[in-house]
Amino acid sequence: MYNLFFASLVTYFEVKTQKSNYERVGIEETGELSPSLISAINNLAIDNSDDESSDDQVELDEDPVDTSRDERPAYAFDESTATLSQPVGPAEHLRAIVINRPTAQMISVFRLQKTREQMSEKEVTDFVMNPVPQGQKVLCKIIRSKDGFGKFYPQYELYIEDISENGEETRTFLLAARKRKKSKSSHYIITTDKLDVAVSSKNIVGKVRSNFLGTAFAIYSKGRNPFKRESESSNLPVREELGAVVYDPNILGFKGPRKMTVLLIGMTRNGERPEFRPETDAQTLIGKFKNGDHRDILVLHNKSPQWNEETQSYVLNFNGRVTLASVKNFQIVHDNDLDYIIMQFGRVEEDTFTMDFIILNTF
Repeated sequence: MYNLFFASLVTYFEVKTQKSNYERVGIEETGELSPSLISAINNLAIDNSDDESSDDQVELDEDPVDTSRDERPAYAFDESTATLSQPVGPAEHLRAIVINRPTAQMISVFRLQKTREQMSEKEVTDFVMNPVPQGQKVLCKIIRSKDGFGKFYPQYELYIEDISENGEETRTFLLAARKRKKSKSSHYIITTDKLDVAVSSKNIVGKVRSNFLGTAFAIYSKGRNPFKRESESSNLPVREELGAVVYDPNILGFKGPRKMTVLLIGMTRNGERPEFRPETDAQTLIGKFKNGDHRDILVLHNKSPQWNEETQSYVLNFNGRVTLASVKNFQIVHDNDLDYIIMQFGRVEEDTFTMDFIILNTF
């Protein structure tokens, strides 16, 4: 689960803001897709070809990741409490169910039971790939490194954050991600070793790939690419698709908030994540979403901030976990309960970000 959320955030860093004189449109209030999102969906094919170029070469003329400081501050409003009703069953044979949102009294902060040094590599991999305990809030920090050539190919490191009663903070490293060099499209490697973020790393636990336009991203586990006829990893099982992220092209004339749609496979009643190994484009999460087949798919969106004339800013409540203004600050919600924040992300320093999430009682 950490791998999935971390990969989703990597896509958010990658997306670049577009400028236009047209008004920005997204998911309409009626629930129908807007023209701009329909256009984006029609171009969602992910580049699944494996690049043969070496990761040891740096191509400086590639359009770099936008690491400039963002504008438009984000401020706070309080959230309410309610119950989230999921319109799509977590499995085809299950009916829609009601998801009970945990109250503040029911939520506890997740803490590791072992230090990273005490965990084997298998334990680390299992930990980042499996769902976290339900009803627990997970606090994380993401550090972006862009020294030297890192300005063009930043490395992102994910840490679990533990804050003691006296306010002391400790961090435990979990994952690192880096964009592949000389890749035809945006292609990130995610590993459990921050010193070995290469395509040949034995510690790879996930990959992120985009379409040509950079408006859609698929998140995979380690495994065989079914779209490649011959592969050195042919003895491995077909990779799992862990999730996908689709961005509504931002055609607002300034750096406004971006519209993102997160696609996940629904969890079972027992809190387990079913395996999902598509072998054709139509079977992928994006393929099913494009064709209007939302069975077994949990569709989430970023919460739309409201423009505040008094502060001249977009406002969202991050409960003190976000301290710097950025258009990268966002919260993920389900359409049936826009006040229940499933995940939030935001900037606290120039290259430091918080990522917090609470897993729903049942997907």
